[in-house]
Amino acid sequence: MTRLRNLFAEETGAAIIEFALVAPVLVVLLLGCFDLGQGIYTKTMLLGSIEKASRDSTIESAVTGTLDAKVTAAVQQVAPGATVTFQRSHYSSFTQVRKSEDFTDTNHDGTCDNGEPFEDANGNGRWDADMGLVGQGGARDAVLYKVTVNYQRVFPLWRLLGQSSTSQLVASTVLRNQPYTLQAIPAKPGNC
Repeated sequence: MTRLRNLFAEETGAAIIEFALVAPVLVVLLLGCFDLGQGIYTKTMLLGSIEKASRDSTIESAVTGTLDAKVTAAVQQVAPGATVTFQRSHYSSFTQVRKSEDFTDTNHDGTCDNGEPFEDANGNGRWDADMGLVGQGGARDAVLYKVTVNYQRVFPLWRLLGQSSTSQLVASTVLRNQPYTLQAIPAKPGNC
């Protein structure tokens, strides 16, 4: 009985047992912080580089492929091997960004169908839910510059939580091209 009492009173090695209980939780928290930090840093690099690239692309002599390569290089400094995709849409004004073309809803169903009249703002001959045209556009056009980044997570926390090993970031900005030439895209009437 005395030996049992002495065993319970013994305190040597208690710190090792306590550390063994706390260490897994601490490691998971640290890996989570590192993973979150990498995501935030990658997003910050993406936002900063697309803001610079979009400002540079508003001038007439800009080469969009070169600017996109600079954005890719900036993102891949933080997330090596990331795939970066670019999308540019241009609009006549800021108020048209991500807006649908106007139409007269004669049957009151909320969609442009059955020959309902619409205003073909982008001149492509059909009604569009987003009136933007693909590309950089011309002088004074508002340009929506959207970048999507897919990258592999560095820290293995995703395995512990059953999440995907890849992460996706999307960032966009809208700027107006400089008035280097006159813009002329007249709105034309049409039917759905």
